[in-house]
Amino acid sequence: MSYLNPDRLFDPEPTVRGIARELYESVRDLPILSPHGHVDPKLFAQNQPFPDPTELILIPDHYIFRLLYSHGIRMEDLGIPTRDGSPVEMDHRKIWQVFGEHYYLFAGTPTGLWLDTEFAEVFGITERLTGETALSIYDQISERLQTEEYLPRNLFDRFNIEVLATTDAPFDDLENHIAIRASEWSARIIPTFRPDAVTDLSHMEWRENIHRLGEVCGYEITSYASFIKALEERRSYFKSQGCTATDHGVESPLTHRLSEGDAEALFRRALKGKIGQTEAQIFTAHMLMEMARMSTEDGLVMQIHPGAMRNHNRDVFSRFGPDKGGDIPIRMEYTRNLHELLNTYGNDPRFRVIVFTMDETVYARELAPLAGHYPAMWLGPPWWFNDSAEGMTIFRERITETAGFHKTVGFIDDTRAFASIPARHDVSRRVDANYLARQVSRYLIDREEAGKIIRALAYDLSKHAYNL
Repeated sequence: MSYLNPDRLFDPEPTVRGIARELYESVRDLPILSPHGHVDPKLFAQNQPFPDPTELILIPDHYIFRLLYSHGIRMEDLGIPTRDGSPVEMDHRKIWQVFGEHYYLFAGTPTGLWLDTEFAEVFGITERLTGETALSIYDQISERLQTEEYLPRNLFDRFNIEVLATTDAPFDDLENHIAIRASEWSARIIPTFRPDAVTDLSHMEWRENIHRLGEVCGYEITSYASFIKALEERRSYFKSQGCTATDHGVESPLTHRLSEGDAEALFRRALKGKIGQTEAQIFTAHMLMEMARMSTEDGLVMQIHPGAMRNHNRDVFSRFGPDKGGDIPIRMEYTRNLHELLNTYGNDPRFRVIVFTMDETVYARELAPLAGHYPAMWLGPPWWFNDSAEGMTIFRERITETAGFHKTVGFIDDTRAFASIPARHDVSRRVDANYLARQVSRYLIDREEAGKIIRALAYDLSKHAYNL
């Protein structure tokens, strides 16, 4: 028997709760569209059993280990691999025991909600994770992971995932995507073009990445013109492998067009290692304009994910590398920063840009008015620190009155933790059902219209926005 309450995330007021239940039941079994995420496609190309619960659930998920680290638990003791290969804890049962003993820390967090749902509904666990139950739960999950039912491809099918997008560098050969497409398995797993490693001149491995881009293109990149040519070729190749979108994880949404001469000069200075931070920022702003220009030509949907100071904790970054929970939100401005891009491409019917934020203060003031005006601009859902029940509700409350429901793109899970995908989508569907139920109970929309909207939020909008 599950320890999860079937009415979780629904309003305690009986009328609202009843409507929310009906709306949620109408979409709970719809296929999952995951148009933006970070699951490694190698999982599905190789289709090997997951090693153990720690390797599957804890180690790839910075939502989990960042909170444990904040309470003084060393990342080495959680088995997080170091950059230099120095030793870390390899006893995964021991790591899981530490996780269980500190699981109470996740109370009230979206991570705790996702994990509870994952344990109960994916693995059939009937008791809560604690220090006392940790090893028993570990053994139950381990036993299941060794069965055919829990192979990556079978879980993918069981999760009812219709489309899963990965995130891939422009120099990636996409060999795992090719292997999946060549197999007899009919699942749709597609790449996403993420060029940050070569468009950010301040990237610590930028020159090495330019060399890798040249290698995969078959020629040396020695000029800005050859750089643009390479990016256009790689976008075309990604599109041939099923790609429908690009993604740009920039610190600022600043957009600005440089002259060809200025762009060439900056690029050549970067090749010589003589580039400053300000120059790198203006080049990134220029490349957002170039990516938008390319999108009008090849039809790839553009995603802009700004607003994080990456690798804030220098010690963690130096020892463990990026994506270890040290990316911290910063205050954002969109109205002026996107002005040049939207005035150039925002009225073009060939262009679509999906804009995200981690700054909730700009929802009603800037993002909703912009998306509520420009035909090409859509709004991405709450992301990272706002990807929570309260964050999703705040998003709907502040966006809907100006932009409506249909200039948003449904839900994205943005996760490396494959087994958590259905739990994350379930939370979104419950929260949206509850929000719509409140609207119906206040007679702002009728029940029939709410039924259409909940389906759009759970499925239709993502399919349309990402050309799936």
